[in-house]
Amino acid sequence: MWATIAFLLIFALMIPQIKEPLFRNLGLSGDWFARYAPFSYIVLAMFVAAAIAATILMIKWPGVQEPEDPLAKYKKGDDVLPD
Repeated sequence: MWATIAFLLIFALMIPQIKEPLFRNLGLSGDWFARYAPFSYIVLAMFVAAAIAATILMIKWPGVQEPEDPLAKYKKGDDVLPD
């Protein structure tokens, strides 16, 4: 997942049509944070907390359990037919 994001960011930052508006909007977002200081930091904290909670949830989510073989108790371990 991280490699895919890094790959997309590398190509997004190489294209000048994307890079110029992206950095301009990042600069404008800094002005927005300064203008709406208490509210903007609360919103930013909520976004960061949601991203961290989602990451922890994905890491801690239990894996898929393999179904139990119903015939396992009848197998002796040796093949019936010799090779």
